[in-house]
Amino acid sequence: MTSQTPNVPDSDQIRRAPKVLLHDHLDGGLRPGTIIELARAQGYDSLPETEADKLGVWFREAADSGSLPRYLETFAHTCAVMQTRDALFRVAAECAEDLAEDGVVYAEIRYAPEQHLEGGLTLEEVVEAVNAGFREGERIARANGHRIRVGALLTAMRHAARALEIAELANSYRDQGVVGFDIAGAEAGFPPTRHLDAFEYLKRENNHFTIHAGEAFGLPSIWQALQWCGADRLGHGVRIIDDIEVADDGSVSLGRLASYVRDKRIPLEMCPTSNLQTGAATSYAEHPIGLLRKLHFRVTVNTDNRLMSGTSMSREFELLTEAFGYTLDDMQWFTVNAMKSAFIPFDERLAMINEVVKPGYAELKSEWLFRQTAVTSGSAAATS
Repeated sequence: MTSQTPNVPDSDQIRRAPKVLLHDHLDGGLRPGTIIELARAQGYDSLPETEADKLGVWFREAADSGSLPRYLETFAHTCAVMQTRDALFRVAAECAEDLAEDGVVYAEIRYAPEQHLEGGLTLEEVVEAVNAGFREGERIARANGHRIRVGALLTAMRHAARALEIAELANSYRDQGVVGFDIAGAEAGFPPTRHLDAFEYLKRENNHFTIHAGEAFGLPSIWQALQWCGADRLGHGVRIIDDIEVADDGSVSLGRLASYVRDKRIPLEMCPTSNLQTGAATSYAEHPIGLLRKLHFRVTVNTDNRLMSGTSMSREFELLTEAFGYTLDDMQWFTVNAMKSAFIPFDERLAMINEVVKPGYAELKSEWLFRQTAVTSGSAAATS
């Protein structure tokens, strides 16, 4: 007799499963070959390697330092080759293609327009180039038999002073592919409260925003993001674990902030591999996502920077499956959490859940059931 619980999925099932991505940086997901070609076309001669394979390894090793500031330094090279309309269009299109190939059906990709002005583009031209690239990537994905929808999150750098300007830009393009706003960059010394004018503006405009918080900095960063700024989601939020106490007998006690985050169903944009690289977690098996999932926080799984982490959504789920024995049911739970937390209208989120996500996992679970039935039938025949 077969178990009624689907087993741990294999790598092929994980790849084919519909996945939802909420936290991924455009300038952290370029193809190494594209970086080299764009650098050559633009006369950028500071790349550490000029062969695609070697360059990919360099990015992963440079990012694998345990330091968030050092991790962020790797973006100097990717941003350097993303200073023209054609380059932005290409990178955005390839991003959508790559995610669709990996089984991602909905993604919110973030980038900082202010970091792409060195070639003479205006903020508006940057946004329009990236939006056009996403649409082209969606079209190519459809032609290749995949479906994906991509929304953009406009990011302001927390060490700069353009947050309100970028928030206004996000609001201007909210019906043209931009779904929300974010702030990013080193947390220590640059609290989100420095940008209250931007968050107050977005709230008045009934717009959505997420805030990088609780990654390199602790609970105060999360508290400020929520209670001072009013974030809809937390980028990372991994340090919420500091407000949870696990006793020797296994009982769990939540502090006031952790209870608030769970009770209010505030989405946590967890990025396991990235968290290991920046020192926010020590191993996959000890990553807070395991406990937070058991406690039913609204946890989501994300990639953060696919190039620097050498990762994909499929790889993140494979690693978590190895660490925690997650099943297809767990994968579906994470994916539905993410889709519920997306910054598109409720009816569109619901349609994605009911017409794409749930049917996709139901098909994978039925494959497992029939496979298990065949194995059981074969065993019975062999012993009869």
